[in-house]
Amino acid sequence: MPAASATQARPRPRPRRRADPVGRVRWDRLARLALLAVLVALVYLYMSAGVRMFSTWRQSRHDNASVAALTAEHARLVRQHQELSGQAALEAQARKLGMMRRDEQPYVVSGLPQN
Repeated sequence: MPAASATQARPRPRPRRRADPVGRVRWDRLARLALLAVLVALVYLYMSAGVRMFSTWRQSRHDNASVAALTAEHARLVRQHQELSGQAALEAQARKLGMMRRDEQPYVVSGLPQN
């Protein structure tokens, strides 16, 4: 009897293929495109962060140079203030204006030759 049942068994039907390849989704290609999009996004993010870091570095160098210049100018102005607020500078400016001390005797010299 086994031989009879073997002859009665029907062959398996072949799976039907679609004649229209446009309707099929190529998952391998879709996955590659998705990975490519993720890679492009990551490269963009890293590049923008690098550009910002470079810009910040350049700005800090510029700011450090400005701070050094302003520190030197401040030191110069402090020295100038100390010199001008001293007693000797005050007396020199008063003499230029024709002033004298209380205890000084004024002298007028006249008749000097012209140079």
